[in-house]
Formats: sequence, C-alpha cells, structure tokens
Amino acid sequence: MYNVVVDAAKCEGCEECVTNCPQAVFQMVDGKSVTDPSAECVFCETCTSVCPSAAITISEM
Repeated sequence: MYNVVVDAAKCEGCEECVTNCPQAVFQMVDGKSVTDPSAECVFCETCTSVCPSAAITISEM
C-alpha cells in the first residue's frame, strides 16, 4: 500500500495527475489536486512524471 501526498503549495491545478492516473487517485478541489482516500495507488509513478511542479510524492506505508 502506498501513501500519495500532494503539496498544495506547489500544485498549480493543471489536472495532469487527475487526467493520467490509471487508478483515479486524484480529484480537483478548489483548483488544487487532492487524493481520494478510497482509491488505491499502485505505485506506477505516472502522477510524479506528469506533474510539472513536482507537487506529488509517493511513499510506502
């Protein structure tokens, strides 16, 4: 299981993570990306590769 964190201060609201995540881990709230606690990250790292502001980190729980 993995913990996905979006740094709201760095997030530009581009929605790249929302659009590209195959597990639908992300959603937009007030113009920023946030994680959906019911979605399960599979550590594909797509989100970290598409995020232009490096706002996403993934760690093993």
